[in-house]
Amino acid sequence: MTLPSTTRAAVLVEHGAPLELAELPLPAPEPGAVVVRIRCASLCGTDIEIWSGKMTFPGMLPMVLGHEMVGEVVAVGDGARDALGRALEIGDRIGWSESTCGECYGCVVLREPVHCSRRGYGFLQRSDAPPYATAGLADYAYVTPGAAKLTLPEVVKDTWASMAGCAAKTVLRAFERAGRIRPGATVAIQGSGALGVFATAVARIAGAGRVITIGAPASRLALARRFGADEVVDIADGDVVDRVLALTGGRGADTVFDFAGAPSVGPEAIGMAATRGTVVVVGSTGPAGDPFPLSAIMGKELTVVGSLNGDIADYARAIDFFAAFADRFDWDGLFSAPVGLAEASEKIAAMDRLAEVKAVIDPRLDAPPGPAASAPTPEGPRA
Repeated sequence: MTLPSTTRAAVLVEHGAPLELAELPLPAPEPGAVVVRIRCASLCGTDIEIWSGKMTFPGMLPMVLGHEMVGEVVAVGDGARDALGRALEIGDRIGWSESTCGECYGCVVLREPVHCSRRGYGFLQRSDAPPYATAGLADYAYVTPGAAKLTLPEVVKDTWASMAGCAAKTVLRAFERAGRIRPGATVAIQGSGALGVFATAVARIAGAGRVITIGAPASRLALARRFGADEVVDIADGDVVDRVLALTGGRGADTVFDFAGAPSVGPEAIGMAATRGTVVVVGSTGPAGDPFPLSAIMGKELTVVGSLNGDIADYARAIDFFAAFADRFDWDGLFSAPVGLAEASEKIAAMDRLAEVKAVIDPRLDAPPGPAASAPTPEGPRA
């Protein structure tokens, strides 16, 4: 196929406003870069926070949202390879993560790409400056040379691989940061969005004897039960800590994971954690939360751990996780039916009001006719 010189994209020009469909320039790939046709983009909570303006900074707009995505390579720059050294070719199905420099303290001394001081997020690229479209809500995306690319195995579906790019890798990194989940232990999951429900399943697979998922609305808590929760606690029904303690005979949870980020999460996590338990902070990305006494951490001898997103290693492990546990849970139940690019605004608004857990955009469903933007075949996306 001939590489188009422009791509249709859903552009955020104003927080809280509908996305605007626009034609953006599509550069030919420089050495190390590739251009992909987007097969699937799954919306993440961060996309919703950026759209609403809860997460913002001066000069970020206009931009193309979407940082969980899968694409098919349609053009390859000289020497382009995936993160494991495999040469990329036209037709390869790939996912990709943030770019890192490989030279800073975080990359070299800490050996933690997640702490790269020059970490580049494709979905924070302004859409009015080169290379324009580097995120998921577009027909085509430019994948920069430094972006960590992964060639995807056939067994992992597009939607699963897309979710692995942020939500799943974030959860798996948090479990690694938490340390060993003792077989039979009690795990409390704060939050019933995509991360919290997926974490519920991971806790069950990790050997937890009891999993308690805390959140709202009732539909999401029902989904959490499908993914392994033994008990659910609706935050609308009163004191969360008292109910978790009642469910655990007053002892509390051995490990508490914050995937919610509400101001009350901190004191609730400390209050519901068992003596010598572990609290893992993952979702508290916003303003400072409600205070809690440090003496409570001391008195219970708690371990409090922070966990930030995830890097290419976590991404690769998330792909391995879906391959290994493909039949363990109905992972497809996390996702809404895919829609075209023109309906992306509707899906963002639905997620903002908690009506959907994980919306999916497949730009091919409403792409303009023509060989360069053909729709998916009747049998659906390649698994």
